[in-house]
Amino acid sequence: MKKVILTVGLIFTFFELHAHDLTIVVTGLRNDRGEVQFSLYNKEGTIPDKALDKYYKMERVPITGTTVKALFKDLPEGRYAVSVFHDENNNSKIDKGLLMPKEGVGLSNYKTINLFNLPNFKKASFPLNRDKEVRIGIIYL
Repeated sequence: MKKVILTVGLIFTFFELHAHDLTIVVTGLRNDRGEVQFSLYNKEGTIPDKALDKYYKMERVPITGTTVKALFKDLPEGRYAVSVFHDENNNSKIDKGLLMPKEGVGLSNYKTINLFNLPNFKKASFPLNRDKEVRIGIIYL
Protein backbone atom coordinates (compact mmCIF):
# COMPACT_ATOMS: atom_id res chain seq x y z
CA MET A 1 0.00 0.00 0.00
CA LYS A 2 2.87 2.37 0.80
CA LYS A 3 4.29 1.84 -2.71
CA VAL A 4 0.95 2.82 -4.29
CA ILE A 5 0.72 5.97 -2.19
CA LEU A 6 4.34 6.87 -2.97
CA THR A 7 3.80 6.28 -6.70
CA VAL A 8 0.64 8.40 -6.77
CA GLY A 9 2.44 11.13 -4.82
CA LEU A 10 5.35 11.12 -7.28
CA ILE A 11 2.95 11.39 -10.24
CA PHE A 12 1.21 14.40 -8.69
CA THR A 13 4.57 16.00 -7.84
CA PHE A 14 5.78 15.47 -11.42
CA PHE A 15 2.61 17.03 -12.83
CA GLU A 16 2.85 20.01 -10.46
CA LEU A 17 6.48 20.62 -11.42
CA HIS A 18 5.67 20.50 -15.14
CA ALA A 19 2.38 22.43 -15.19
CA HIS A 20 2.46 26.13 -15.96
CA ASP A 21 0.11 29.08 -16.16
CA LEU A 22 -0.23 31.08 -19.36
CA THR A 23 -1.59 34.62 -19.23
CA ILE A 24 -2.68 36.16 -22.54
CA VAL A 25 -3.00 39.95 -22.68
CA VAL A 26 -4.85 41.48 -25.64
CA THR A 27 -4.30 45.17 -26.37
CA GLY A 28 -5.55 47.67 -28.93
CA LEU A 29 -9.27 46.96 -28.88
CA ARG A 30 -11.16 49.68 -30.75
CA ASN A 31 -14.17 49.61 -28.43
CA ASP A 32 -15.57 47.77 -25.42
CA ARG A 33 -18.45 46.02 -27.20
CA GLY A 34 -18.73 42.25 -27.02
CA GLU A 35 -16.10 39.78 -25.89
CA VAL A 36 -12.66 38.53 -26.81
CA GLN A 37 -12.36 34.86 -27.65
CA PHE A 38 -9.01 33.32 -26.70
CA SER A 39 -8.22 30.02 -28.46
CA LEU A 40 -5.20 28.00 -27.33
CA TYR A 41 -3.62 25.47 -29.72
CA ASN A 42 -1.08 22.73 -29.03
CA LYS A 43 -0.72 20.83 -32.33
CA GLU A 44 0.76 21.44 -35.75
CA GLY A 45 -1.92 21.89 -38.41
CA THR A 46 -4.51 23.49 -36.12
CA ILE A 47 -3.86 27.04 -37.39
CA PRO A 48 -5.47 28.49 -39.42
CA ASP A 49 -8.71 27.52 -37.70
CA LYS A 50 -11.43 29.05 -39.88
CA ALA A 51 -14.26 27.13 -38.19
CA LEU A 52 -12.89 27.88 -34.70
CA ASP A 53 -13.08 24.23 -33.68
CA LYS A 54 -9.49 22.93 -33.63
CA TYR A 55 -8.46 24.56 -30.37
CA TYR A 56 -7.09 22.78 -27.30
CA LYS A 57 -8.74 25.19 -24.84
CA MET A 58 -10.91 28.26 -25.27
CA GLU A 59 -12.00 31.16 -23.09
CA ARG A 60 -14.37 34.08 -23.76
CA VAL A 61 -13.82 37.23 -21.73
CA PRO A 62 -16.10 40.29 -21.59
CA ILE A 63 -14.40 43.57 -22.47
CA THR A 64 -13.92 46.29 -19.89
CA GLY A 65 -11.58 48.87 -21.41
CA THR A 66 -9.04 48.43 -24.20
CA THR A 67 -7.05 45.59 -22.63
CA VAL A 68 -8.38 42.10 -21.83
CA LYS A 69 -6.64 39.16 -20.11
CA ALA A 70 -7.26 35.43 -20.04
CA LEU A 71 -5.53 32.88 -17.84
CA PHE A 72 -4.97 29.25 -18.80
CA LYS A 73 -3.89 27.36 -15.67
CA ASP A 74 -1.91 24.17 -15.15
CA LEU A 75 -0.87 23.56 -18.76
CA PRO A 76 1.64 20.80 -19.44
CA GLU A 77 4.98 21.82 -20.91
CA GLY A 78 4.95 21.99 -24.68
CA ARG A 79 4.48 24.27 -27.66
CA TYR A 80 1.41 26.47 -27.82
CA ALA A 81 -0.06 29.12 -30.07
CA VAL A 82 -2.87 31.56 -29.33
CA SER A 83 -5.41 33.19 -31.60
CA VAL A 84 -7.84 35.83 -30.46
CA PHE A 85 -10.72 37.69 -31.99
CA HIS A 86 -12.84 40.62 -30.92
CA ASP A 87 -16.39 39.30 -31.17
CA GLU A 88 -18.06 42.71 -31.18
CA ASN A 89 -21.60 41.36 -31.71
CA ASN A 90 -21.32 38.22 -29.49
CA ASN A 91 -22.26 35.79 -32.26
CA SER A 92 -19.28 33.44 -31.62
CA LYS A 93 -17.95 33.69 -35.18
CA ILE A 94 -15.56 35.92 -37.06
CA ASP A 95 -17.69 38.12 -39.28
CA LYS A 96 -16.12 38.71 -42.68
CA GLY A 97 -16.44 41.15 -45.53
CA LEU A 98 -15.38 39.89 -48.97
CA LEU A 99 -12.45 37.80 -47.72
CA MET A 100 -11.13 39.60 -44.68
CA PRO A 101 -12.47 39.70 -41.12
CA LYS A 102 -14.59 42.71 -40.14
CA GLU A 103 -13.78 42.10 -36.48
CA GLY A 104 -10.34 42.33 -34.91
CA VAL A 105 -8.09 39.27 -34.88
CA GLY A 106 -4.65 38.46 -33.53
CA LEU A 107 -2.15 35.64 -33.12
CA SER A 108 0.83 35.03 -30.93
CA ASN A 109 4.08 36.08 -32.69
CA TYR A 110 2.18 38.04 -35.39
CA LYS A 111 2.14 41.82 -35.72
CA THR A 112 0.40 41.77 -39.13
CA ILE A 113 -1.73 39.34 -41.07
CA ASN A 114 -2.04 39.55 -44.84
CA LEU A 115 -1.80 37.40 -47.98
CA PHE A 116 1.99 37.32 -47.63
CA ASN A 117 1.93 36.56 -43.90
CA LEU A 118 -0.80 33.94 -43.43
CA PRO A 119 -1.17 32.29 -40.01
CA ASN A 120 0.33 28.89 -39.23
CA PHE A 121 1.07 26.99 -36.03
CA LYS A 122 4.82 26.83 -36.54
CA LYS A 123 5.24 30.60 -36.70
CA ALA A 124 2.61 31.37 -34.04
CA SER A 125 3.82 28.81 -31.50
CA PHE A 126 6.12 29.31 -28.54
CA PRO A 127 7.53 27.01 -25.85
CA LEU A 128 5.81 26.86 -22.50
CA ASN A 129 8.28 25.60 -19.89
CA ARG A 130 7.52 28.10 -17.12
CA ASP A 131 4.69 30.46 -16.20
CA LYS A 132 4.44 32.97 -19.04
CA GLU A 133 2.64 36.10 -20.21
CA VAL A 134 2.06 36.62 -23.94
CA ARG A 135 0.88 39.96 -25.33
CA ILE A 136 -1.17 40.09 -28.55
CA GLY A 137 -2.17 43.25 -30.36
CA ILE A 138 -5.56 43.13 -32.08
CA ILE A 139 -5.41 43.70 -35.84
CA TYR A 140 -8.33 45.29 -37.65
CA LEU A 141 -8.12 44.66 -41.40
